[in-house]
Amino acid sequence: MNNTASIAMNIHIAANRLEMGKLAATDIANAIRVKLQIKPHLRIVFAAAPSQGEMLAALRLEPGIDWQRVIAFHMDEYIGLPEDAPQRFGNWLRDAFFDHVPLAGYHLIAPGADPEATCREYAKLLAEEPIDFVLLGIGANGHLAFNDPPANLNDPLAVKIVELDQVCRQQQVDDECFLALDRVPRKAITLTVPCLLRGEEMFCCVPGKNKAAAVRDMMEYPVSGQVPATALKMHPHCTVYLDPDSSSLLSQ
Repeated sequence: MNNTASIAMNIHIAANRLEMGKLAATDIANAIRVKLQIKPHLRIVFAAAPSQGEMLAALRLEPGIDWQRVIAFHMDEYIGLPEDAPQRFGNWLRDAFFDHVPLAGYHLIAPGADPEATCREYAKLLAEEPIDFVLLGIGANGHLAFNDPPANLNDPLAVKIVELDQVCRQQQVDDECFLALDRVPRKAITLTVPCLLRGEEMFCCVPGKNKAAAVRDMMEYPVSGQVPATALKMHPHCTVYLDPDSSSLLSQ
């Protein structure tokens, strides 16, 4: 991967976090409607995080979308949590979105007793057809999915097991997903950066003051695994949605 951006990202700064979510949902819904006019079904990868909550709440209320022609995936999952743990991203997405719209189907990452086999099986599912849309955020450390820095932007794998760094794990506590750092799993399954970038269009919601430094670094640094989010600058169709807090360190 080259270390320079091929095209500028589209950046939208909303008046507040709620409006950011609504704006993103409107754009995503419009893109889904348009693409369903030319394809029999779509495949969408979802992020699971509080940063996506406002967007998903608005998206599920958007009218005129034939969700029965949409197949959903998600981009990461903890290893070691009970199947019914609310912190599991599959469970979070079911509660926030999947159980609210009549999807054609969704594929949850279930690490089980053999996470390596899960990685291989999920990679096969993703490779069956193109991914139309990726709905994602970025982490406080600049990660994409669970690709913490330094991330391999040329990873030959599509799905793999990773060790989560302390900044990433602390973010889960700060987001009130876990009560304490020692309760946050140390390993997870994640889609890799090249796998995410194979999505034909990307919509990235990044609210909150704790993401301001990561947003600044994403915009100002060259493309590098040290700031994985900079890889979004290599994508020809990536739109980023910010609020006043997350955009507060950007140069005017």
